Amino acid sequence: MKNEAKQPKNPSKNPHGLAAKVVRGSGSHVAEQGSVYRSGVSAESVGSSMLWLGMISLPAGRRTKAHRHEGHETALLMTAGQEIEIWSGPELERCELVHAGDYLFIPAGVPHVAVNRSTESAEFLGARNDPAANESVVLMPELDNIVP
Repeated sequence: MKNEAKQPKNPSKNPHGLAAKVVRGSGSHVAEQGSVYRSGVSAESVGSSMLWLGMISLPAGRRTKAHRHEGHETALLMTAGQEIEIWSGPELERCELVHAGDYLFIPAGVPHVAVNRSTESAEFLGARNDPAANESVVLMPELDNIVP
């Protein structure tokens, strides 16, 4: 069976042309904070107004810059890789380990740094309530030297 969009039998019942949309995987970009993003659902890809969904990678031996997401929450599921460290809090005083299969929630406005000290890339499925592919990030260089 071909994967083709079929037109509704009665277009007047769908006056705005609203329908489900399939988004094919696309290229990636390095976000301002240093992780690698592959957008799926976003304002740019489907016209989303409240949601971004995509894949996020943190390559082996890398870390993000200290940052916060001022206006949005982020939810992540680690899908592959060894453990990574998530440092968070006003002075990055809290460190938790995240493993494949773990979920991670980052509230809006919380400073954080992700560190991958392993030899494997860490992969995540991520969602946030900011639909832009290039999310609003506030870098916090004054905190960068806190995390060892």
